[in-house]
Amino acid sequence: MTFAAQELRLVSALVLLLATGLFLALPFVLSIGAVVFLPLVTALMLTIVLSPLADRFSMLGLPNVIASLLALLFFMGILVLALGAVLQPAVSLFDEVPAMVSRIGEHFSHLKGSLDWITNLNRQISGIVGDSNQDRVVLAGPSMLEQLAFATPSVILEVLLTFLMAFFMIEARVRMRHRLLLDRAHFGTSLKAARVIRDVQDRVAAYILTVGLINLGIGIIVALGAWALGMGAPVMWGGLAALLNFLPYIGPMAMIALLTLFGLGTADAPLVGMIPAAAYLGLHAVESNVATPSILGAKFTMNPVMILIALSYFSWIWGVTGALLSVPILLSLTALIDHLGKPNLIGFIFGEPLFSSNPLTAHHPEEPAHEQ
Repeated sequence: MTFAAQELRLVSALVLLLATGLFLALPFVLSIGAVVFLPLVTALMLTIVLSPLADRFSMLGLPNVIASLLALLFFMGILVLALGAVLQPAVSLFDEVPAMVSRIGEHFSHLKGSLDWITNLNRQISGIVGDSNQDRVVLAGPSMLEQLAFATPSVILEVLLTFLMAFFMIEARVRMRHRLLLDRAHFGTSLKAARVIRDVQDRVAAYILTVGLINLGIGIIVALGAWALGMGAPVMWGGLAALLNFLPYIGPMAMIALLTLFGLGTADAPLVGMIPAAAYLGLHAVESNVATPSILGAKFTMNPVMILIALSYFSWIWGVTGALLSVPILLSLTALIDHLGKPNLIGFIFGEPLFSSNPLTAHHPEEPAHEQ
């Protein structure tokens, strides 16, 4: 191995160590500074998704400011309609939860006799470890209403900050494109910057639009099925199915759990109560294994392990909002890696170069090489 190759391998090892340290330390920084970073990342994803819509409005002759505002208002209108269709019936349905739990207890009361051995075993274990009925001091915490009252101002502030940043980012998209394209020293670098911007925007925007249409179809089918089965508030169930389907894996599982709770809590027989959850499970199996892969195609097909890693990573940092942002962020990073070069991590361990080619000098197959 030549001295240049040894030096390149040493630099690559240092880059990998720094990237690993950044990957491990980033969650703590992002979670502590969630008030700043979460609105920023959310606004950036909204900018990527809504910029094509703002460009369409600009093509109609509207000023850039008006076009950006209309694109953001269009998204906010869809969001308000979706939440209104779900939240209003859900609030009235929430009052029936105690009765549903009581009905579920009645359904499974016949299993109590066969589970008495668990109670006896628990008593024996408590006697062995010396657990006694001594008085315990329980510290009273804030109630749910108090927590909601404390959290509401910060949530409203973050939402307003997110939409304000998204508006200014969408409005500044044209100036940002010109800076990235025209302020470069080399023509090849400008082409790479233009290709990266276009690819990231196309992938994320097309994915969100396609998945949104698929989830809308799922919501309509679920609403019709809920109406056919005689369930209350079928629009709410359809909206819940559409919204939760944006969360890979976790959303459908939550929907199945809700349908199981509602079905067992309202039906006279347990088998009848499992029909809504079973029907949704069959619908989700067809959608996730047949419909969605055929519609999205290979361009948007991602490794399920990477989706789960991104989902757990960003939900750990930012909760439900991070889970919703995980797939768009993963798509953006995937587009960047496709243009900058994929690191050969496994080969690097066995002595191969970290990159098969220099990502700074390699050109796209469709792009002719330009002489400097």
